[in-house]
Amino acid sequence: MNLIGQFLEIAKLHPDKDAVIESNGKSVSFGELANHSAGLAENWRSKGIGKGDRVLLAMPIGTDLYAAIAALWRLGATIVFPEPAMGYSGLRHAARMTRPKAVLTFGWYRILPFIVPELWNVPVKLYPSHSSLASDAIQNVEVGHPALISFTSGSTGEPKGIIRSHGFLAAQNACVSQMLVSDKDEIDLVAFPVFVIANLGLGVTSVLPNWKLTQHDKADASAIIEYLKKMGITRALIPPSICEILTESKAKPLLKTVFTGGGPIFPDLIRKLEATLPKTTVMAVYGSTEAEPIAHLLASEISEKDWNAMETGSGLLAGEPIPEIEINIMDDEIVVTGDHVNKSYLDGIGNKDNKIEIGGKIWHRTGDAGRLDENGKLWLRGRLSAKAGDYFPFEIEVAARCWEGVSNVALVPDTNPPCLAIAGDNRFLRDWEQKAEKLGKIEIRLVPEIPMDRRHHSKVDYGRLGELVR
Repeated sequence: MNLIGQFLEIAKLHPDKDAVIESNGKSVSFGELANHSAGLAENWRSKGIGKGDRVLLAMPIGTDLYAAIAALWRLGATIVFPEPAMGYSGLRHAARMTRPKAVLTFGWYRILPFIVPELWNVPVKLYPSHSSLASDAIQNVEVGHPALISFTSGSTGEPKGIIRSHGFLAAQNACVSQMLVSDKDEIDLVAFPVFVIANLGLGVTSVLPNWKLTQHDKADASAIIEYLKKMGITRALIPPSICEILTESKAKPLLKTVFTGGGPIFPDLIRKLEATLPKTTVMAVYGSTEAEPIAHLLASEISEKDWNAMETGSGLLAGEPIPEIEINIMDDEIVVTGDHVNKSYLDGIGNKDNKIEIGGKIWHRTGDAGRLDENGKLWLRGRLSAKAGDYFPFEIEVAARCWEGVSNVALVPDTNPPCLAIAGDNRFLRDWEQKAEKLGKIEIRLVPEIPMDRRHHSKVDYGRLGELVR
């Protein structure tokens, strides 16, 4: 079983169709990507790369990256992806944790093996040059053979290595594909690499973002909208921070569908999307690095009862759990298991705190508080670690985001009485205080801004928030 098998079948059926398009207009067709990957694989095979060898990738996201991924999977190698949001420190951490046999670099990244101490002793240095003696040979691998190793963001501690086997990624791609499959010829703007891999197996064209993926908050709405038109994009797979930016533009993006995730999708953002993109289907996807997807929600299917519940302190509706996952609530925490749920971290580091065995199955602890309602829908209550007094974050934050004049809000962990930090128009302070009284004994603290995570700029950085308030 090999992940690229489906992609190669698609490449035979649609060799001239664009597979990946970069923001500068550089594109590669399915056929070209297949041929390029074959040439790369032959070159790297001659350098001793084979089944099970770990290869650390230090490359910009682009057509060459996906050709390299396909080439390494042809060889049965295991790809190591450093966490991009962590930059230089993330690269060093990935090298220390995985001890790769080879490092693959491209462009200015070629300098890294000479300046990163953890890469000095890596035996093999690879570059994306291909051989003219390419063949279509594919290394047979088992379902449990490791395909790639990536890392958690490290927002709640030291980044943990996540091993994804070929079987795991096949199961994940199957879940993702059910959301992405379409009877139309779609062109997707994709800000999540996992969805590009899924699209390669579906024969869907993926257009890469025209903003820095490590700086979502600095993206320009008018530039994105012009990009959507220029590239003929019909669907967007983007984080909530980019959705927020699009809703602030006077121009109206012409999109058939928006898939958003990577952070909480609050009701005020969904309202804005519906107002800005009235003819666009909006789907919110909930998951984690270790288990994605877990649940999804179509905005059009949110009932008035659910809207009212979110706006009055019941938490955040995540929707129905997908059929392929088992979900349970244990001591307020959401725990999940399934074929696309990570069962163990690299070298077992982190398993004690994040994995539990129930009924002979390994379950992943998400760290999110939640509940299942009478209809089986999943509601998020926020991070367990961010509780303040008797309240989980989303039981206060979701409601407060709907108050007039609020631009962003966050419950400050470990405060008693609970402290609610609000960034917004302080002329509404008295009104906020009155509404907070209805939710409980909540103190309000005005702040210039709410610090957000570096990865998608979509989650509150509670550590920095605590420092800011203090």
